Amino acid sequence: MSWWRETLKGSMENFSSPPEHLDFAQVGEGRRPQAACPLPCRLEEQTRKLQKDMKKSADAELAMSKSAVKISLDLLSNPLCEQDQDLLSMVTALDTAMKRMDAFNQEKVNQIQKTVIEPLKKFGSVFPSLNMAVKRREQALQDYRRLQAKVEKYEEKEKTGPVLAKLHQAREELRPVREDFEAKNRQLLEEMPRFYGSRLDYFQPSFESLIRAQVVYYSEMHKIFGDLTQQLDQPGHSDEQRERENEAKLSELRALSIVADD
Repeated sequence: MSWWRETLKGSMENFSSPPEHLDFAQVGEGRRPQAACPLPCRLEEQTRKLQKDMKKSADAELAMSKSAVKISLDLLSNPLCEQDQDLLSMVTALDTAMKRMDAFNQEKVNQIQKTVIEPLKKFGSVFPSLNMAVKRREQALQDYRRLQAKVEKYEEKEKTGPVLAKLHQAREELRPVREDFEAKNRQLLEEMPRFYGSRLDYFQPSFESLIRAQVVYYSEMHKIFGDLTQQLDQPGHSDEQRERENEAKLSELRALSIVADD
């Protein structure tokens, strides 16, 4: 089994067509080996960045819902709630809604951790092996070039007995090195484009799960805050009326001498 498929076993069964820019130079008798076109570093960088950003997003969302619960608890402990039953009922409804929101948010983050962040981490764990395979190929390339240059040097010299003997010896030294390079080159030619193309099949289920988790969460939020709105709404009060009442109360506060401008 391939070095990368073992790591991602069971996650990638179908593969996309290999992209042209991942091609490796083929070599043969009389042809100089060429440097490999490496797998785009952007794939590794973007995988690492996406994993980091998803983790930051999940942590921020959890912190948001935890903060909302703390705010509602702080309001419940405020002495004003002890003095006003209507305010107490309002804050209690808010506290219940915030705790429901936090519970659904925790469930959503747990799902994202399992179906998005962990697969991203697992996908990223492949790159050290991939990079090592590229390094081994590059080392074989350097050995190939060194011996190929040696052969070419003797081929350019006058064909005397000693030169022909050294040329024969150089070609014999070159043969196993060329075969080793071609084997490593062939492996990367076959597997790196397949690995690169497989990212679509690997990540699609994760992104689908992310979308479903968000849809479920925000659907529940719509219900929670819809219920909260119904509990807090005063019959016959429009938003404009509430705004006018708030402005009137604020004007009364501003009229107090203790808050008057100097």
